[in-house]
Amino acid sequence: MGTEKTIKNSQYVQLFDTTLRDGAQGEYIHYSLQDKLDIAEALDDFGIDYIEGGWPGSNPKDMAFFKQCAKKKFKNAKITAFGSTRRKNMTPESDATIQALIKAETPVVSLFGKAWKLHIKNALHVETQEHLAMVYESVEYLCSHGKDVVFDAEHFFDGYRHDPGFAVATLKAAIQGGAGVIVLCDTNGGTLPWDVYDITKEIVSVLPVPIGVHAHNDSGCGVASTLAAVHAGAVHVQGTINGFGERCGNADLISIIPALELKMQKQTGAGNRLSNLTYLSRYVSEISNTVPRNESPYAGYSAFAHKGGVHVSAVMRDPHTYEHVDPDIVGNRRRVLVSDLAGRSNVRYKISELGLKGIDDTDIADIVARIKRLENLGYSFEGANASFELLVRNNADEPVKYFNLSGFRQFTEKNSRGKVWNEASIRVCVDDIMEHTAATGNGPVNALDNALKKALARFYPEVEDINLIDYKVRVLNDGENRGTASKVRVLIENQSHEQTWTTVGVSENIIEASWIALVDSYNYFLFKITGNTMEEATYETQHSNI
Repeated sequence: MGTEKTIKNSQYVQLFDTTLRDGAQGEYIHYSLQDKLDIAEALDDFGIDYIEGGWPGSNPKDMAFFKQCAKKKFKNAKITAFGSTRRKNMTPESDATIQALIKAETPVVSLFGKAWKLHIKNALHVETQEHLAMVYESVEYLCSHGKDVVFDAEHFFDGYRHDPGFAVATLKAAIQGGAGVIVLCDTNGGTLPWDVYDITKEIVSVLPVPIGVHAHNDSGCGVASTLAAVHAGAVHVQGTINGFGERCGNADLISIIPALELKMQKQTGAGNRLSNLTYLSRYVSEISNTVPRNESPYAGYSAFAHKGGVHVSAVMRDPHTYEHVDPDIVGNRRRVLVSDLAGRSNVRYKISELGLKGIDDTDIADIVARIKRLENLGYSFEGANASFELLVRNNADEPVKYFNLSGFRQFTEKNSRGKVWNEASIRVCVDDIMEHTAATGNGPVNALDNALKKALARFYPEVEDINLIDYKVRVLNDGENRGTASKVRVLIENQSHEQTWTTVGVSENIIEASWIALVDSYNYFLFKITGNTMEEATYETQHSNI
């Protein structure tokens, strides 16, 4: 059943992805049929061995997915249908779930059966022999219809601790029925990695078929337990992209795969495609409509971000000092942050990224001092690369200023029908030419943005291409002014075509803070199209997508 590679090569570990089935059970995740097809194609391109597409007996969408997959040619993956053993007092021929697995027309079936006596007694209400018959007959029937069967022993680790004889008997019934892989499931996610290792090692030593592992993350050990099982001899791992799944999620394949390849010297179908790991992680997050976790290992936006000055100084000399792998290997990149914790090394690194020349150590010392003063006032440049670049250029006698403000006025009105609207009027000067205009908006910042764009469009028509795509406000309680009198920090993310950039402003007045960020944003854009071309690299924010 495709286990030949595992049997012949003990270093090869099969990758079984259940993002589209187990991962889809995560809260707030809802896949359309097209979403599932798109993710399946990405997983196949990445080199996943098995893609579990869903439970064909549970809903029409999953059956439609399998029908669509039957029309496609997958390069690496075997599409897998998921289902349960037959019900008690029935035959496989009369059980609707088993028949749905046949109708799915997938080459592989992932069949689960209980391996914990607690469930047999309190959930299924069946006797031991009937349970073993349910497992054997279901597997045997599917195999007789040409299906390769992966048997998921649900709640195996809890069941083994409770009654090892019964748990192992369940596995043997599946093997006698013809199952090609036996998967030990930590369904409740509460087994610790050393127990997973010990139990897996015992099972590997007594069973004649490849052993797999399926771990949940309820105790935060999903990845560690999976790797422990492989260390004990498991050659098949199940998980989801980004750890999606019910409750606390499943073991995260984005962490497991590079650990297998880079740390444990195992081989997987994705070994030659590790440089696509970060892309796959963010692609699946995008389709799932979830914000990627910055702190995610390997693929997170902050996974290779360095902030402390001592760290940056060391990384510039030798990246291995603070990086456990080269970010390029997994398709990520090194980032150096500038903040009040930054030293000269941070700023020097960022300046080299910007390609700025002629900035000496004295300039860098001045820039560091200025950053620390500004951050003491509430500024943050970690997620505002555009404002940081302007700060550096202005400090280096390369002022970036394309217009001057003569003044603006803002007001909000609520009419008798309850409608609230805003208007801003503004006066700006470009080359001593005054432009006075006004615009409305659905909020005070939107009105001000519209008025500024309208005024500048007379001189720089390209500003019409700018779109505000994110606006964040953070209240800064400084110990003196609190509540609505607090100082605020505004982060504005703008976009033009495929380029995005972020700027920051701080003030006790939210409109002024927004204005400061808007001015930086427009000056930055104009500099890039007049003083320089828009660079190929996107100026990413803390929540950038693919």
